Amino acid sequence: MAEERVDKWLWAMRVFKTRTIATEACKKGRVSIGGVAVKPSRCIKEGDVIDVKKPPITYSFRVLKVTGNRLGAKLVPEYLENVTAPEQYELLEMTRISGFVDRRKGLGRPTKRDSRELSRFKEESYTADDFYLDWEDE
Repeated sequence: MAEERVDKWLWAMRVFKTRTIATEACKKGRVSIGGVAVKPSRCIKEGDVIDVKKPPITYSFRVLKVTGNRLGAKLVPEYLENVTAPEQYELLEMTRISGFVDRRKGLGRPTKRDSRELSRFKEESYTADDFYLDWEDE
């Protein structure tokens, strides 16, 4: 059975742009297998589930095949299966939607577009007629 370093595999599967970034993520405890943070040199094998924390969500990948060579994007699905929970993607969507409401520190002043979207968001008001609940008719 083939084995490969976890940092090299994550780079080869295009989870990280460079192998250095993958190694740093492992050192910072953002990569785990079975809930345990792993070192960059940890060997993985087929069937392992790797969790990668990329704030605000945690991605989960199942290893289908092991390779150390960087692959083209079209070949990646043959080597890994994305088993990330749907709740994580909902969290990502909520963060994206609320991104202009609570700006993170260091992003500077809002652009004109951000200001327009914020004012449009604040002006939207909903009345009881805007919602239909099927249990109201009973």
